[in-house]
Parts: sequence; C-alpha cells; structure tokens
Amino acid sequence: MLRLITLLCALALPAKAQDVSGAFDYYVLSLSWSPNWCALEGDSRNSPQCDADADFGWVLHGLWPQFETGWPADCRHTFRNPSRAETTAMADIMGTSGLAWYQWNKHGSCSGLSPDDYFALARLAFERITRPEVFRRLEDPITLPASLVEEAFIRDNPFLSPDEITIICRASRIQEARICLTRDLEPRRCGSDVIRDCSLDDALFDPVR
Repeated sequence: MLRLITLLCALALPAKAQDVSGAFDYYVLSLSWSPNWCALEGDSRNSPQCDADADFGWVLHGLWPQFETGWPADCRHTFRNPSRAETTAMADIMGTSGLAWYQWNKHGSCSGLSPDDYFALARLAFERITRPEVFRRLEDPITLPASLVEEAFIRDNPFLSPDEITIICRASRIQEARICLTRDLEPRRCGSDVIRDCSLDDALFDPVR
C-alpha cells in the first residue's frame, strides 16, 4: 500500500517546465580553436572543417543564452526551423552547416529570435571580437600557459576585462575562448559558473592546417 501511495504522489507532481524562448540574462560567445577540435574529434568524424584547405583558426562554436547561474536549452518556441541555406551560410565562420543546425536547436531556440535573426546576431558578435592573429602564424604545435591566450584576446580587444572572458581547456589542449555579452552584445562580467579559467601552464596549441 505504501508503494502504491508513493507512486500516485509521484505521478501527481508536475513535469519540469521546458525552458522558454527569450527568457535569459546574457549571452556567452564561444570561440573554438579549430585545429585542436579537429585533433580531438573532427578528424575521427571526417569533418570538412578539418580538411587541409579549410584554413580555420578561431571558429564560432555558438552564441549561448545564459542565466546568471546555468543556461536554458532546447526551448519551446514558435519559429520555423532554419533552412538548409541558412545553416550552410554559417559554415564560413562555424566550420560546418551541421554545427549551425545543432546550435540553433539547442541554444538559438532559447534566444527569442527567429533563425535568421539569431544567425545574424551570432555573426555580428563574432565579427565584433578580434581573434588574435598571432595564433594563425604558428608553424608547429606549441605548449603555452592558457592565461597567455586570454591576455592575447584582451590585448587585441582592449574593451574586454579579465572577468568578461574565460579560456577553456580539454584533454590538455586549449579548447575555447568564451566571452560574456549583454543582449546588446556589450561585454559584461561572466556568471560565477562561467568564470572558470583553465589553469594549465603547458596547454597544447596546434597550428592552422
């Protein structure tokens, strides 16, 4: 009898509400170093992003709606899904159309914007940040402090402060630079769950292919 009562109570509980499109506090602009991603994942997937003639350095991983703590994902919305032409048009800065599709479904759906407006905003955010040219000049893999990558971004984007950008590592490699932005794409302090800089002093950094 006790088990039956427990089951009935569980069934009476409301399901977790799906995240609502447009309800968020700020954006995180995520820039991925393509050669390192290719070494970790892309090569094994035969991703066109990793082709020898692709020439990708920093690419747009995504523009992510964010709460002060946590983030929404896969939000309920009323927009049509992006067309193949719209996702293909983002491949020049995202590496592949598949990533653009995935990012819309998981993150763009939470922006409150239509797919074309979301992609336009993501491109604008990407273009407003100067990606340090020094990393494209590398000819061989190197190891370097992750803090040096952050310093390079701040040097080339003097409007950024250290609490508005964070560097992420994965498998001993530099993975991403994440920059926190207001809804108007102005730099702002990152939330406590985003400020988590990689502390490696010998992070691996591969050159552009």
